[in-house]
Amino acid sequence: MTAISKLVVVGGNGFIGSAVCKSALAHGIQVTSVSSSGRPYQTPKGHTPAWVSKVEWVTGDALQPETFAAHLDGADAVVHSLGILLEDAGYKAAVRAGDALGLFRAVVGGRNPLDRTKETYERMNRDAALRVCEAFVASTSSKSSQRPFVFISAADVFRPWVPARYIETKRDAEKGIDALLASHPARFRGVYLRPGLVYHAHLRPLTTPPAVLFDASAALAARLPGTIRDYVSQQTPPSIASIANALATPPLHVDHVGVAAVRACLEPGISGAVGVREMRELIGWGDASVEASTVTIICGNNGVMARQSRSGQ
Repeated sequence: MTAISKLVVVGGNGFIGSAVCKSALAHGIQVTSVSSSGRPYQTPKGHTPAWVSKVEWVTGDALQPETFAAHLDGADAVVHSLGILLEDAGYKAAVRAGDALGLFRAVVGGRNPLDRTKETYERMNRDAALRVCEAFVASTSSKSSQRPFVFISAADVFRPWVPARYIETKRDAEKGIDALLASHPARFRGVYLRPGLVYHAHLRPLTTPPAVLFDASAALAARLPGTIRDYVSQQTPPSIASIANALATPPLHVDHVGVAAVRACLEPGISGAVGVREMRELIGWGDASVEASTVTIICGNNGVMARQSRSGQ
């Protein structure tokens, strides 16, 4: 493991970002959270956990590097957790409140074409990550080893309930970050975590039922012959393949995503796309059943999920 003294988490007061902050603090790392509000993290019921007081909470617009660039100077690593699953901003409030009907409306209704909201997939999932990465590359540091830029991407498991542009912009961000870091291989490395469903029984109660379903279906998928899995990946339309991928991909608790993100910062051999199987290995869950159950059956324009684990596979 490499020593990391300071970590910047973009979107650190969000669902996944807060889990990253908490995990980093457990490793004794100084943590700065950058968000549009700058507000310290609170639970959906308004509670403030004890660890929150140990984080530096600052205001910054991910799309405007000048508002946060100073906080990247001296940072040993960045985790970018900012992003949206739906362009209808109301879905986040519905998920936090456990409002199933509100979430259904957001999924089925989609974004009103007359709505001039700035929260589009292109801006929030792609452009914001690229602007932050550009600022990180331009920042100063005395660190001689590679500085990791960890992007919270996603597995292709949400279509057709979520528009294809969601996963497309995530993949565009990965490619853009790769291009930005390619000129500085000795100074930076990019890591793209690709979780499927991320759940928490209390913070996101609506995620529990599908998490139970996907956990069971992933265990069943692990017992299918490889020829069947290969046929599904090659012969089905992309949206159907995404459903099959969802049923074969174990869900991850948000705290485990946070642990995996921090471990990806600390492990110098981790780079490129990291799927659910590799994320589980990072948190110490590597075993034969996991390796079999996490099946890559992404097809279509998004391509096949690449991976590089600690063993170099």
